[in-house]
Amino acid sequence: MSRPHQPEKPRAAPIFNPPPTPAHQNPIPSSSPAFATPAHPIRPFNAASVPTRGSILPILLPPATLRPLAFRTFTKKYSLTLTSSALQDLATFVGRHCGTGWREEGLAERVLEEVARSWKNRNGGVIVDGDGDSLKEILKSLEGSMNGGRIVASRELSRKNSLVLGSSQEVDVSHTRLGLRPQVLGREDSESSLGVSTLDMEDEEEDESLRSPRKWLKVIDAFEQPRLVYNVGKKHFDIETSKPSLLPQQSHKTQVFRNRYNLIYQRLLRNESFQTPTFGTSKVPSLIRQSSSFMTTQQSYKITPIANLLGRSGSNHMLLGLLTISPSGTLAINDLTGSIALDLTHAKPIPEDSAWFTPGMIVLVDGTYEEDDNSTGTLGGTGGVGGTIGGKFIGFFIGGPPCERRAVTLGVGGTNGEGDVTAGGGFGWVDFLGVGSERAVGSKMRKLEQRWIKHPARDEEGAGNGRIIVLGEVNLDQPHTLQALKKLLGIYASEPEEDTPMTFVFMGNFVQHAIMARGGSGGSIEYKEYFDALASTLSDYPTLLQAATFVFVPGDNDGWTSSFSAGAVTPLPRKGIPEMFTSRIKRAFAAANAEAEKERRGKTDGEAVWTSNPARLSLFGPTHEIVLFRDNMSGRLRRSAIKFSSKLEKDEDMGMSPVAEPSNVPEPTPGDETLSSDLHAARKLVKTILDQGYLSPFGMAIRPVLWDYTCSLQVYPLPTAMVLCDTEAPAFCVTYEGCHVMNPGSVVAPGRRGVAKWVEYNIRHKVGKVREALF
Repeated sequence: MSRPHQPEKPRAAPIFNPPPTPAHQNPIPSSSPAFATPAHPIRPFNAASVPTRGSILPILLPPATLRPLAFRTFTKKYSLTLTSSALQDLATFVGRHCGTGWREEGLAERVLEEVARSWKNRNGGVIVDGDGDSLKEILKSLEGSMNGGRIVASRELSRKNSLVLGSSQEVDVSHTRLGLRPQVLGREDSESSLGVSTLDMEDEEEDESLRSPRKWLKVIDAFEQPRLVYNVGKKHFDIETSKPSLLPQQSHKTQVFRNRYNLIYQRLLRNESFQTPTFGTSKVPSLIRQSSSFMTTQQSYKITPIANLLGRSGSNHMLLGLLTISPSGTLAINDLTGSIALDLTHAKPIPEDSAWFTPGMIVLVDGTYEEDDNSTGTLGGTGGVGGTIGGKFIGFFIGGPPCERRAVTLGVGGTNGEGDVTAGGGFGWVDFLGVGSERAVGSKMRKLEQRWIKHPARDEEGAGNGRIIVLGEVNLDQPHTLQALKKLLGIYASEPEEDTPMTFVFMGNFVQHAIMARGGSGGSIEYKEYFDALASTLSDYPTLLQAATFVFVPGDNDGWTSSFSAGAVTPLPRKGIPEMFTSRIKRAFAAANAEAEKERRGKTDGEAVWTSNPARLSLFGPTHEIVLFRDNMSGRLRRSAIKFSSKLEKDEDMGMSPVAEPSNVPEPTPGDETLSSDLHAARKLVKTILDQGYLSPFGMAIRPVLWDYTCSLQVYPLPTAMVLCDTEAPAFCVTYEGCHVMNPGSVVAPGRRGVAKWVEYNIRHKVGKVREALF
């Protein structure tokens, strides 16, 4: 708030000013003959001009004496919990700066009020801890505003504290666990936590720039995503504080498997099928569902560690472990306690032919342990827990770990997970993407979504600005690709400007072959010319460039990675396309925005974002999370999958549990006894990936990953939508456990002349559809 203008004092005319004092008559002589006398006389020191600072008498205030007042302020008024260390710091600060008047004059109450308000502004969580740096920074800032035991310029202090989190680049571990305030939500005049307390909708209406939904769209690069590790002891997520490296230590490879296993294990323990009932049953649990619903509800599964199989030959067990190929070439299963050979000769997948099983996946196996006659159940060659157990485990049934809905993971109630956070648990406080946690900003962001995303009319299905257009396999070295793009972009450019889609996603490979590794074919020069041709095509549709965000996701044939991989699989995640190849496209966007009308209110300029593979789109904070991933995964699954010799009988129900079966998946039309081959392949692929909760469920020799960046490959919690661009699989849109998975295929439909194909995703309804057009 600007201060009122004060009129200046009237000055005397220059003729009435006293004549300047000659240098030789200056009462303050020069310090040395070699230096001239100052032009203006040095004014004598005036003690009255220095602001006086009130003096207080510091005291030693015991924490127990301050506890009742701190409890009323922090707990009763602000719903915060003080730790003993925080109470000790507050008592020391109040005793030093408030002195003897801390109680009678109410000085301590004002200090505690300001500290609690500042803690809320920082969104530090419900526990005020004195061991971290947050409370110390608040007290240090408050110390400069204390005068005579009272707080001066409190509003300026609140403004300062409200911007600390948005400007800081380092995040405390407790902040990550309890939810961060997103940087895009920072407001200079906010005095309360934007994530926890209030979000004044009337104030947001005053900011015209926030009226555009694209202002709430954020593209999250895989190398910028928070690196979270599940803490088994504390049962929550911790942020990894060590600096990531492309060449880490060998122990980080073990940590990749450990984190994957712990995530799936804690997910299973929350599943109803793995919770011990209050009354037992004598029937041995199995992966086969019983015909009696009563028996199904009271039986529970129990996971046995591999090391506990010793001395229990002939007994039935259920194992959770990683499928691997042992050094001897046989199939084995590993967990955190040991490894054992696995015999799946008579195993049956559950449900039948509904998912892939390859080495590198974490699976559930139900079977019998048989000791080796020579090893007598000892650890073969290791002599301790963690080695290979003698004997083998004969599996009768094998299945993937049951998937968990996003609402259950975050502890959100209501329809489709759009209600408030429940008291039943979940990770609602965890900020998985660095845009704010569900508990902090979820409900407020949904209100903004309903306000700023245009709702299409019933007779205009698919219209509106709340759409994302996904194009897969945009091979710029094919002549038909640019023709298909012109037809596609022309369709959306002909729509009204207010109905322009929010985002266009272009997914590689942008060339058919790794031309940068082929030497005489032109290399990087030819590669850049392809993007220059794309820039020329985009320039023909300036209205789209002005009102939409274009996101480009690379493939394995794109630079620079393809220059040394020669088109083979590259380590995940991989960086985006270098700027030197995309400069012409950025100039096309700059030229289109320069031609736009300057008086446009509530709208933002279009932009081009070159991100990594995989990447994530966050819209309205944690309300919408969309995973973008380009990989021909179905072909790799077919090449490396385990083939089962036995088949299930048709009249046998082999469902694991209601949770494990595919739900919310398009069912066959009445009268059809079997699913179409394309829909079956889509369901099989989607169930495999989402049950694993991992984008690369293969061995590292088949699909290498960067060990320190595997957090970006985790699909936990389930996103609201996922784009899995796989050109070896048919184009589809399938919903599984509340997650809508889309595959746009190739933009030029293979085997069909003059047909362009893409996917249009409706943000409000969270559903996509495959569209086609002739060109």
